[in-house]
Amino acid sequence: MAVEAAFLIVPADVEGDIAVCSEGLSFWGGVDPDTGVVIDAHHDLHGQSVAGRIVLMPTSRGSCSGSGVLLQLALNGHAPAALIFREDEEILTLGAAIASRMFDKTVGVARLPAPDYIALSSAKSARMRGSRLKADGISIDLHMASGGDLDLTPSDRSKLDGDQGTAVALAMEVVCAMAASQGAKRLVDVSRGHIDGCILAHSANLVFAEKMAGMGAKVAVPTTLNAISVDRENWTEHDLPPDFGQAASRLADAYVQMGARPTFTCAPYLSDDAPRLGENIGWSESNAVIFANSVLGARTAKHPDYLDLFVALTGRAPESGVYLPRNRRPRMVIEVELPRDHDDAFWPLVGWVAGRLAPDRVPLLTGLEPAAPDRDDLRALCAAFGTTSAAPLLHVAGVTPEGDLAPAPDAAQARMTVADLAAAWERFNAGPANVDLVALGSPHLSLEETRRFAALMSGQATHPDISVILTLGRDILSKARAEGLVARLEASGVRLIPDLCWCSIIEPVFPRGARTLMTNSGKYAHYAPGLSGRNVRFGSLSDCAAAARTGVAASERPKWLQ
Repeated sequence: MAVEAAFLIVPADVEGDIAVCSEGLSFWGGVDPDTGVVIDAHHDLHGQSVAGRIVLMPTSRGSCSGSGVLLQLALNGHAPAALIFREDEEILTLGAAIASRMFDKTVGVARLPAPDYIALSSAKSARMRGSRLKADGISIDLHMASGGDLDLTPSDRSKLDGDQGTAVALAMEVVCAMAASQGAKRLVDVSRGHIDGCILAHSANLVFAEKMAGMGAKVAVPTTLNAISVDRENWTEHDLPPDFGQAASRLADAYVQMGARPTFTCAPYLSDDAPRLGENIGWSESNAVIFANSVLGARTAKHPDYLDLFVALTGRAPESGVYLPRNRRPRMVIEVELPRDHDDAFWPLVGWVAGRLAPDRVPLLTGLEPAAPDRDDLRALCAAFGTTSAAPLLHVAGVTPEGDLAPAPDAAQARMTVADLAAAWERFNAGPANVDLVALGSPHLSLEETRRFAALMSGQATHPDISVILTLGRDILSKARAEGLVARLEASGVRLIPDLCWCSIIEPVFPRGARTLMTNSGKYAHYAPGLSGRNVRFGSLSDCAAAARTGVAASERPKWLQ
């Protein structure tokens, strides 16, 4: 049997103390982009800094925006010295590649086989130099990942040679480098793209986008844009700092200049032109990727920020990961105990726990078919799953298009009990019962959810001491306005804001005085403590409507979890 090699993916001459992550870490929402301090309240390195350290983790997880956070850290001098992975990893690897190729800021990246990874994790410090990694008597030879074996088409080579301009040449160079790091043999055509890096989470996103736009970059396939950091048309009415509002608008405009559509939504699958079963697409934004793969049966890797643009510029992506049918097979079967009389809070809890059980592999969830989940249930499931798992895909037996795929022969087995769901509920409800803010729309609300919330409010006023804010896409807002939903909700005291979402909102749009928020989103319940610094309460959409009217969240678990 061949011995797995240790690969050098981004070379560096660095040394530092070792920090070992027992589980993956999402740099977006998990690491402060200005300091390198881990802010994910659920992670074992919470409160520690990764700056200047050799960071070992099995693989990353969570948001595609982690690549942008790593670039920001590289630009401000607070990045890790190197990242050492045990499994395939794309998000942080791409951020390191961009930092090196475009800005001459180096963060080393290597991938080790399990025995070397385990040996290195017991060391206190390490040094990476050339093709060797040394630590406390350990010496590991690193083999450079090379794209020389890629089977490129004449069109690919033409782009790589600069025949379509420097922007496309750079894009193709990076796409090929990522393909090599993933062991891909060729590239695949994609029919559409979705850009995630349009949020002004830090200045690196603006620096990158304006540099690419200045090079004359133009997308080659129809491309949509993720939620941004402001209501693009009305931000001046929100009392935002002018410098921030202008920079966020410039970032959005840079991508529009490159040919992307100003959709500004993190739920592009809600459009009337959603991807089809088996369609190869090039999407970023973790919840959208997981929903597209899992529920629509389309095929896309969880492309990191910046690579999403390069895929859109070339119309090509590495043929690896879940683009390949063999990698879509479940590698874990999770039997879910289905509680009686559950409400919609069940689905994000299932997604979050499933991600913890399958942090690095595609799972098949069984036992859920009798619950007959609708599209919004599955959206909530997928979004929460993406916070705790690096996998871009999950299957639900009897529900999702590929839910009948046979598990891999070595698939692991697990069981998710009501007690597991109750424990997750407790983690999401660490805040006090008095609520100052109800935050809905992570990911952006669908038209059906907007209707349901309007019905739950029944024209009743929100509590005078509470803010209730819904975020949603432009198209959904337009349809909600046409149905009279916007007028009804605004009459109750509810604010509806397009373009931005909770993962990008800042003060004063996020109410300054709010100390505890309530949400029905497992994704936001996970990220909000680190992103907002606020306490969190979690519950069903009905629970959120009740809190909106009373200012108080239920203090006990729902009956179906007791």
